[in-house]
Amino acid sequence: MLSAAFIFVDGTLDEEFFRLDSQIEKAAKATDGYLGVERWVEPDGKKRNSTYYWRDDAALKAFANNSTHLEAKRQYQKWYDGFHVVISRIEKTYGDGALETFLPDSRAKFRQ
Repeated sequence: MLSAAFIFVDGTLDEEFFRLDSQIEKAAKATDGYLGVERWVEPDGKKRNSTYYWRDDAALKAFANNSTHLEAKRQYQKWYDGFHVVISRIEKTYGDGALETFLPDSRAKFRQ
């Protein structure tokens, strides 16, 4: 399993941004191997993080090569004041069972 964290600061978001953003979200969900997404905003509201989870390398690569995603990437400077992406391989997830999750293994109880 992999995660792709897209960490960014919004700039000027226009109608075209929201159109592409909606299409990209639909494309991600339609990609075989998409597991889900989690989003975070820093307390000051400036920096944001959308972390997408993928079953394997093939799923992430398929999404990365989606034509709408590539179109938006070519225009990122119009909409963002900065970004970076962190791709991570996930070896294990776990929790106390109190949070619902889409991630495999997360239902396993944490042992103290």
